[in-house]
Amino acid sequence: MELNDQFELIRQSSTVALADRILMLKASGRKIIPLHVGDPDFATPSAIVDAAFRALKDGLTHYGPSRGFLDLRNAIASKFSRDTSDPKCGTMAYDPESEILVTHGGIHAYYLAIQAILNPGDEVLISDPSWATHTNMVKQFRGKVVHVPALAENGFLPTFDSWKNALTSRTTAMVINFPGNPTGVYPSREYLQQLHSLAGEFGLWVISDEVYENLFFEEKPVSAGAFPDAKGHTILVNSLSKTYAMTGWRVGYMAAPQRVIENALKAAQNSITCVAPFIQKAAAFALSDDGVQVEAAAMRSAYACRREKVIQIFHDYGDSPVHILPPKGAFYFFINLRALKIPSQEICDRILDEAGVGLTPGSAFGKQGEGFARMTIAASDADVSVGFKSILDWAGRR
Repeated sequence: MELNDQFELIRQSSTVALADRILMLKASGRKIIPLHVGDPDFATPSAIVDAAFRALKDGLTHYGPSRGFLDLRNAIASKFSRDTSDPKCGTMAYDPESEILVTHGGIHAYYLAIQAILNPGDEVLISDPSWATHTNMVKQFRGKVVHVPALAENGFLPTFDSWKNALTSRTTAMVINFPGNPTGVYPSREYLQQLHSLAGEFGLWVISDEVYENLFFEEKPVSAGAFPDAKGHTILVNSLSKTYAMTGWRVGYMAAPQRVIENALKAAQNSITCVAPFIQKAAAFALSDDGVQVEAAAMRSAYACRREKVIQIFHDYGDSPVHILPPKGAFYFFINLRALKIPSQEICDRILDEAGVGLTPGSAFGKQGEGFARMTIAASDADVSVGFKSILDWAGRR
């Protein structure tokens, strides 16, 4: 019997497979410092949990509206307005009735965005390195991925010549992710404006994955939707996972022109029906409660302290084959290990086996990630410090 041969083009998630392996090692008694997974080590704020319990007690355990409850869509629309209170940014105004859709996490939002716009054979530009799901989802829907190199020497941002040189008559969209996984980079407002000009000139969709938007250590990044001429060709995908430590809740959203939302709604109705109603109520509370925003800011401050600790440890070690570029956002260091001249998968396997530290190989994120390894700081202060020192010690012995 035949299977869907499209899945021959798609890799299993390297990050998930690695997490599964590490869980098995820990279950066998091995002590592993987990610096491989992008899951906040903080508990979901208790007030959000209480909001979910209240909704459960109120009987919200049946189907909900497939678009999402209006109060949640209103909270998302209000968040967009809040985010663009800076006069330098354009107003991000989305109609909660027709331009916002609640999704089963950020991955589902991206899934729906791709499904809504892509026809077989269409080409999508994706920077390299990037999160593997961005590439896999396009292949799943029989599109063609064109990787645009984002070289380490250019700060992991593709040049505009690189974007332009990748264009063909079949190009339909470009996917951007700022702050980026795995690099933590994000561009200037001027860079994004030029991207939008390019998209407008060639009639391209811009799909912007902004799940790390609130995890920044320098000037707040600008949303791809915060430009007067952007809304008609921009699809924003987001989730509550990283900002509010809600990875297991699986709730996200997308914002886009109405015709995109209508296509995405059909896909959502025929894949998940709806997001669990009590989770939607918790999400609406998370987005709108002032106390929760304070807790989210405190988590960001904790990540910033860990970032500074890694930088301090690196400088204290002096000469090392390891090099780091401090991330501007997200909660990862993309560690440069190219001086070792060992494939990144082998490096991470050996660091796991010999030093007991879990890392994600840079090759999981594309050709330009070879020679790098992703290290999370979404782990305890002790694990980040001890784990990074163990990596430096291991590399020094090589």
